[in-house]
Amino acid sequence: MADFLGDDQAPGEDWNPWVTGPDMSQAVLITGGAGFIGSHLAAHYLSKGWTVRILDNLSRAGVSRNVDWLKDQPGGRLEVLVEDVRSQAAVEKAVDGVDLICHLAAQVAVTHSVADPQSDFDVNAGGTLRVLEAARRSRRKPVVFYTSTNKIYGAMEGLKVIPSGKRYTTLELVHGVSEEQSLDFHSPYGCSKGAADQYVRDYARLYGLRSVVFRMSCIYGTRQFGTEDQGWVAHFMIAAALRRPLTIYGDGMQVRDILFANDLIRAFDLAFGKIEFTAGRIYNIGGGPQRTISLLELIERLELMAGRKLAVSYQPTRPGDQPFYVSCVDKAAREFGWQPEVTVDAGLNRLYEWITKSLSFLA
Repeated sequence: MADFLGDDQAPGEDWNPWVTGPDMSQAVLITGGAGFIGSHLAAHYLSKGWTVRILDNLSRAGVSRNVDWLKDQPGGRLEVLVEDVRSQAAVEKAVDGVDLICHLAAQVAVTHSVADPQSDFDVNAGGTLRVLEAARRSRRKPVVFYTSTNKIYGAMEGLKVIPSGKRYTTLELVHGVSEEQSLDFHSPYGCSKGAADQYVRDYARLYGLRSVVFRMSCIYGTRQFGTEDQGWVAHFMIAAALRRPLTIYGDGMQVRDILFANDLIRAFDLAFGKIEFTAGRIYNIGGGPQRTISLLELIERLELMAGRKLAVSYQPTRPGDQPFYVSCVDKAAREFGWQPEVTVDAGLNRLYEWITKSLSFLA
């Protein structure tokens, strides 16, 4: 374990057991920082020598292990606030003194949003508004990055899809879905994330907040504790490695573009480096047309990796599910020089290797 006593602290002087490492001049707040993407970002900024403050209620299974892992990472100073974005006082405390806010904390499951739309709204829309208000009042005037979702485009019911082998395809979106696609919030989750998406954009227009919206497709990578409701690539792989049955909602021909977490972190870095231009803008961030896969195609790959057939059952399609979604990432490439680099084969192999080495705590 890393030493919890920072270099600037003497024993007995306001010692905080959740703080490790030296003070650094640049500071980042990562809400949801103990989660899959959040922990990757936290490790990245620690390696750059930043002070990294994470705010997370640690409610998601497995994330406490990410906190333990972060305490061992070299570089900057780590601060862990076990709090909830539904608390204005906690958010105000977390925002104080930071230069960058990566707002990732969210309720992430469509199924949960249908069962409990009130809590879904309180976390996703309400939590985002609290972060924006704290940032607006901060004397530090931090940059705010918000991770939105492709679900704000809705089910895209007007899109004509064509069955082709084990996937759907379309002749209408050769380069993928652009930021000009009409919004059509579908499901309470889509509504809450969509409301937050638009709040972040409008705070840039009205208050001059340097905020950027990333509308993300499917992000995957190591240390992802995927479940049936969220993180489907990792969920499928974990089930395959542990010989667990899988349930597919729909026919399995649904297509998504997938993006390895390391590529997402590069997008954050590049957008921050050009913040005077990217502020107030919205970008689709995903694997793009060159990095797509269907559910059935992933199962086929996993059966080859595992050397056996998987137990798969089928259920009706869930609300708001898109038969075909592929991000057009041309705007990000054009405006701040970002493109995905990790191929589907390389990314899936890296994730499966991590899973097979981590079965003792994934079981």
